[in-house]
Amino acid sequence: MTARAVVTGIGVVAPSGIGADAHWRTVLAGTRRTGPITLFDPAGYPTRYGGEVPGFDAAAYADNRRLVQTDRWTHLGFAATWLALADAGLPERAPDPYGYAVTLASSSGGNLFGQRELQRLWGGPSRTVGAYQSIAWFYAASVGQLSIHHQFKGPSGVLVAETAGGLDSLAHAARAVRRGTPVVIAGATECPLSPYALACQLRSGLLSDVADPQLAYRPFDAAASGYLPAEGGAVFVVEELGHALSRGARVYGEVSGWGATHDAVHTGGETAGDPAQYARAMRLALDRAGVGPEAVDVVLPDALGVSRYDRSEAEALRAVFADRPPPVTTQKPLTGRAHQGGAALDVATALLAFQHDTLPASTGPDEVADGCELDFLREHRRPRSRLALVCARGFDGFNSALVLRGAAPSRGVAS
Repeated sequence: MTARAVVTGIGVVAPSGIGADAHWRTVLAGTRRTGPITLFDPAGYPTRYGGEVPGFDAAAYADNRRLVQTDRWTHLGFAATWLALADAGLPERAPDPYGYAVTLASSSGGNLFGQRELQRLWGGPSRTVGAYQSIAWFYAASVGQLSIHHQFKGPSGVLVAETAGGLDSLAHAARAVRRGTPVVIAGATECPLSPYALACQLRSGLLSDVADPQLAYRPFDAAASGYLPAEGGAVFVVEELGHALSRGARVYGEVSGWGATHDAVHTGGETAGDPAQYARAMRLALDRAGVGPEAVDVVLPDALGVSRYDRSEAEALRAVFADRPPPVTTQKPLTGRAHQGGAALDVATALLAFQHDTLPASTGPDEVADGCELDFLREHRRPRSRLALVCARGFDGFNSALVLRGAAPSRGVAS
């Protein structure tokens, strides 16, 4: 029998709050947590707003030695992993190192750390960089640091597919479970809020320059102007079902199916990806989960907030669901777009929705844009089938989709 991969722990560190409960309260309230960027002075940039994790104290989750060696993006990963392990009831150090693995997604890497060191190199009298520059910026830094600290020595890795990587991470974890690894840490965090990172994002032309964080990020809306950048994300304990049940763990849901495709198109200009390839990723995920489109309870889309991309995403969803679209809900306007961390946060939202027996209302659109006509969830409601389709598109052509089968609000898993 094929091993089943279930989620037994959720760790959220995001603009919506620290911890799954804080995130869920923000989602239910529909409160936007975007505001002025404070991690550096954004004066002079056309985009000066984003989503930052409120009251984050990295020292509460890692010792000083690890903190000085790593970037804020990894600090967020330390915290989210600690919260996920505690939520799952697992020890901080693996009792069976080769039975535990780490598979996270990455995008911009340790850009805050790298910017500081390069400024010291070119602007300081020493004309040097610190010894940890060689490892702190590296896109696999979080995976390496977590593997070492927690003694997770199973088959580990890092997925690099921008936002799509947040879903690819869980797909990879599910495959690792099926191949015999009982416990995998999966998910993603991100911190794209530095002068260099913001300049890179501005080059794409996809950021919003609206000078009001309450109005700047509006996916599928007639007033869509682009996205706001954000830090944070979510980390999960993905566990083999039998292993989880044997220790009496709470199960949030199952990673039932996944699909990934590629457009082979560079992000930029007037292109908006290939909706046919995006739809194919969704169909692959549904096929692997063994369910038809009609069984899906809710869709959490990529929701970039750029008109041509929103229309392309709506076209892909209509291609899959035809005249029977499920409710669509997005909470990204509440937090900003945290790249791969944002896709992982969507997974947390879906699993918490099933745990709390409530599908949350979508944050907009207020006025649906032409070509974006979907069945947006306008108020909270109870789930029906407990199946969620989470979708993500990474810059430069990455498409991913994930099917989650939610457990009932009790401790069991859906059959």
